[in-house]
Amino acid sequence: MKRELGRWGEKIASDYLMQKGYKILARNYYTRYGEIDIICQRDGILVLVEVKTRQNLHYGEPEEAVTTRKISHIRKAAAVYLNQTDVFYKEIRFDVISILLEEKRYEIKHIENAFY
Repeated sequence: MKRELGRWGEKIASDYLMQKGYKILARNYYTRYGEIDIICQRDGILVLVEVKTRQNLHYGEPEEAVTTRKISHIRKAAAVYLNQTDVFYKEIRFDVISILLEEKRYEIKHIENAFY
């Protein structure tokens, strides 16, 4: 159930980003350090996105689940990705997309430059 909710949230986040003009380069990019949910680019900027989806606020806002440990893993996974590509990006940015699903509605919060 939790995995299904996460995959649903990643699909919603991908659709949202495409509507905003981002080009999706990869989803669920796995490395030995962990996973990057979405890798996309727009205007020469590489954007690495962590998606957090929740059905309630019992444990806080979804974005609050992005811990310092998770950030460390994402940074290391980003380094692996950058070493495997020959594309030059003028900027690299880490974003968080928070999705709160309540009944049949959902709210998206896109936090640009969420961490460095």
